[in-house]
Amino acid sequence: MALSVPAIMRTTAARLSALYFLLFAICAVLLVFYMTSLSARMLTAQTQETINDEVLGLARAYQRGGLPVLVRVVEARSRQPGANLYLIADTNGQILTGNVQSLEPGVIETEGWTTRPFSYRRFGEGELERQRNPASDQNEMQSSESEVQVEGEKGHNAIALVLRLPNQMIMLVGRDLGEPERFRAVIRRALMLALGMMGLGGLLIWFFVGRAALKRIDSVSEASRRIMGGDLSGRLPVTGAGDEFDRLSENLNSMLARIATLNEGLKQVSDNIAHDLKTPLTRLRNRAEATLSGKQKTTDYRQALEGTIAESDQLIKTFNAILMISRLEAGYSSESTSRVDLAASVRDVVELYEPVAEEAGVTLETSMQDAFVVEGNRELIGQALSNIVDNAIKYSTDSTAEPTVRVALDRVGREVRLSVSDNGQGIPDDADRARATERFVRLEKSRSQPGSGLGLSLAKAIMKFHSGRLDLLPGDPGLSVVMSFPEPEDH
Repeated sequence: MALSVPAIMRTTAARLSALYFLLFAICAVLLVFYMTSLSARMLTAQTQETINDEVLGLARAYQRGGLPVLVRVVEARSRQPGANLYLIADTNGQILTGNVQSLEPGVIETEGWTTRPFSYRRFGEGELERQRNPASDQNEMQSSESEVQVEGEKGHNAIALVLRLPNQMIMLVGRDLGEPERFRAVIRRALMLALGMMGLGGLLIWFFVGRAALKRIDSVSEASRRIMGGDLSGRLPVTGAGDEFDRLSENLNSMLARIATLNEGLKQVSDNIAHDLKTPLTRLRNRAEATLSGKQKTTDYRQALEGTIAESDQLIKTFNAILMISRLEAGYSSESTSRVDLAASVRDVVELYEPVAEEAGVTLETSMQDAFVVEGNRELIGQALSNIVDNAIKYSTDSTAEPTVRVALDRVGREVRLSVSDNGQGIPDDADRARATERFVRLEKSRSQPGSGLGLSLAKAIMKFHSGRLDLLPGDPGLSVVMSFPEPEDH
């Protein structure tokens, strides 16, 4: 989806990029000015040091032979090529000797260092200019002040030290600033060029990288709109780059998959409640209606109420099981966990169901190699084991041999396995074994056995809560239900 410039600038990424670029530009400009100023100060200090050395040399010449020697030395040095300036003038400012033809007015009136760079003209510059441009002869007849100003505009600037000699004559020693100014200009141009290149590079990086990030955000937004529209099967795109966008998408996809699973479970629960709870509710109504119709005795009313209470208790158990399954599958439970001795839990459940098995004509056996301890909730584990043992007793009565239920506890690798096996008809079909752990699923077509079809579903939810698993394996004959617990980490 294409975005306009105003739309792009409304994004957080664009605003942060613009802020960073502004801060970078300010820092870069300050760096340019700082480096330029630093180089100017360094060059000025170097120039002043050179002038001081020249003044010391002239001072020694003056000490050796007075003014005549000083004039000869100044004349000799003035003829040498270089950037140094020399000038000796009388008390009225009239130039007597040196390599300076004219100065900006007011330069030699104040003793000491010049307060600012001044313009000047060297001897011989006028002749060279007339040779290059004969038409300029008339302009050369103008005043010395105008000539100096014109040359100053062309960049002939210098700094100097003005001294008063004992006879009140004036000596000026200076140095042309052309080379330092050219060096400073080179530094300024280099820094500005570097700033421009860095700014352009920053804009290009922001454009391409930011555009790619905005495209990924747009794709995430588009996928989110589809999901909000009801398509819970949709997922956020993952490019495989492994960056923060991919990590966020993977986490959100896991969350969406979890939400889809919970929604599907909620839909199944709603459908199962509508189908499987309709029958007991209808029985309750029919029993009440039959009791109220006609003349009944007190004992008839009592029996009807007792049947209603028993049916209501069964419905309450069913709803409690549904709530427990939903809470465990959602990963939330107020149940506390601790170290649980599975062998003790097996003994308690077997002791509880021994009378039931004896009444049904089923032999209940146990096989435990050792005492195994796992991290979990004793009540939940006992409830899951009770549901499985109860199912095994009920469905082993159709065995052609002597009905037997065997509860075994052993360790396989890093897992502790608690298995309940019977020698009944079992569940031969793999698809039926997978469906047997779903809510309200009862594979018994005749429905002659009591139950709601929630026993294995609750056991599966309890095992998931304990980070374990519930497996239904075919026996020979019968069925084996295996509860696999992970060993504690500090075992």
